[in-house]
Amino acid sequence: MRFSSLTLVALLLAAPMLPLQALPAKGAKPAAEPAKAASTAAPDVVDMDDIRNFSRVYEMVRQAYVEKVDNKTLMKAAISGMLTGLDPHSEYLDKDGLAELSEDTTGQYGGLGIEVLQVDGTLRIVAPIDDTPASRAGIKPGDTIVKIDGTPVDSENIDDMFKKLRGDPGSKIVLSVLHEKGDKPVDMSLVRERISVTSVKVRELEPGYAYVRLSQFQDDTTADLEKKLGELVKKNGQQRGVVLDLRSNPGGLLTAAVGVSDAFLDSGTIVTTRGRLQDANLSFTAHPGDLLNGAPMVVLVDNGTASAAEIVSGALKDNHRALIIGRRTFGKGVVQTVLPLDAEHAVKITTARYYTPSGTSIQAEGIKPDIALADLAVNKADSAASLIGSEADLRNHLANEDGGKDRKAIDNDGSAENAELATKDYALSQALNVLKGLSLNRGKAAQTAKQQ
Repeated sequence: MRFSSLTLVALLLAAPMLPLQALPAKGAKPAAEPAKAASTAAPDVVDMDDIRNFSRVYEMVRQAYVEKVDNKTLMKAAISGMLTGLDPHSEYLDKDGLAELSEDTTGQYGGLGIEVLQVDGTLRIVAPIDDTPASRAGIKPGDTIVKIDGTPVDSENIDDMFKKLRGDPGSKIVLSVLHEKGDKPVDMSLVRERISVTSVKVRELEPGYAYVRLSQFQDDTTADLEKKLGELVKKNGQQRGVVLDLRSNPGGLLTAAVGVSDAFLDSGTIVTTRGRLQDANLSFTAHPGDLLNGAPMVVLVDNGTASAAEIVSGALKDNHRALIIGRRTFGKGVVQTVLPLDAEHAVKITTARYYTPSGTSIQAEGIKPDIALADLAVNKADSAASLIGSEADLRNHLANEDGGKDRKAIDNDGSAENAELATKDYALSQALNVLKGLSLNRGKAAQTAKQQ
C-alpha cells in the first residue's frame, strides 16, 4: 500500500479533465483567506530549446537503448518522471493504480497491510496497519525495506519493488528490513493476506474510561466511530474520558478526518486548505454535537501518525479539546487531488497545503505533543514478598470502624491492573493516568460551579 493520500476530490473516472471539485463534506466552505491570485506577470512559456532536448533524448532512448522500448512505455515513463520529480506524493495512475487507490479508501486488498513512502530511491515505512502480516512481523514506523525477495531496492527498480508488496492472498514474500535504529537488515518472511481493515475499534480500558483506536481514515470511519462509541455508551453509560489512539495511523480521506474531528467538537475550525487554484481553498467548521458531551480526551500520537491523522490531532489540540501525548508526528501537511485523464488514467498531484485551526502548517514539521513520551517499554520489577505492607498486616491492629470491609477490597486499589497495562503498553498507561487527572479536575470544577 502506497502512502495514504489526503484526497481532496472524488475519482471522476469517466470524465474529461475538470476543474477541482471538493468532496461533499459537512462544514466545508471557501476559505476565509484564500491564497493570493496568480501573478499577472507574463506567462512562463516553455523554452523551445527544452522541447528540442526532450525530443532528442526521447529519440536517443528509442534508438540506442540496449533493449527496444515502445513509444507507449516511453511516454508513460516520461509522464511518471515529471510527476514523481515534483514531490513524494504526486504520481501518474493507470488502471491498476486507480484500482489500488480505490482499495485504499475501502480497506480491502491483497497484501501485507503496510503503508510505504518512496524516499530517495528507498521504501520507507510510514506505518503498519493493525492486525496485518506487517504489524505481526514487528515492522515499525521509520523502518526501511532494503531488499524484496533478495533483490536490492534502488531508484531504478523502486516502482517494480513497490508493486511486489501486494499480491494474491497466501503468496509468500521475504523483506529485508532495516529498523529505524538498527545497523543491520533483518530478513522477514511474510505471507500476503486479504487485508480487510476495520478502521475503528472501541472498548473500555476500565469502568468509565474508553479507548478508541483509529487505524486509518476510510469512507466509513466516521459512521463506524459514531456507531461503536454509541453502543459502548449505551451499554456502560456515559464515559468520564476517552483515549483516542492515532499511533501508526498513516492517514486517508480528508472527509473522514473532518468527520471524526467534528464528532468530538461543538464548534470551531477543523482545518483549512490553501492552494493556487480557488477551488483548492476550503475551510471546514465543526457543528454542535459532541459524542462525549465534553468529557476529557487524550490523543496518543507517534512518528507514524500522518496526514489525515494529523488533521484530527491538530483540530483537537488547537481547539483545546484534547491533550496530545506521545512523539512528534510525521509531518505530511499537503493535500493531493486526483484529476482524471480518461476512463482508465489519472494524475494525482499535490494541489494544496493544509493548516490547523491556529493557522499552522505542519508540513515537514509535524505536531509537537503537549506531553512528550519516549518510545519505551517497561518491565515489572522483581521484588521479595513483603510480610508487612500496611497497617492491616500488623498484629493486633485496630479494625476499621466500618467493620464490613474485607481484605480483598483493601488490596484492590487498581495498582495491579495499572502495572499490567504499563508492561503491555507504557504510552497507553500514561495516557490513562493523565485522563483520570483531567476527569477528576473536571469533576471538581463542576462541583465548585454547582456550589456557587
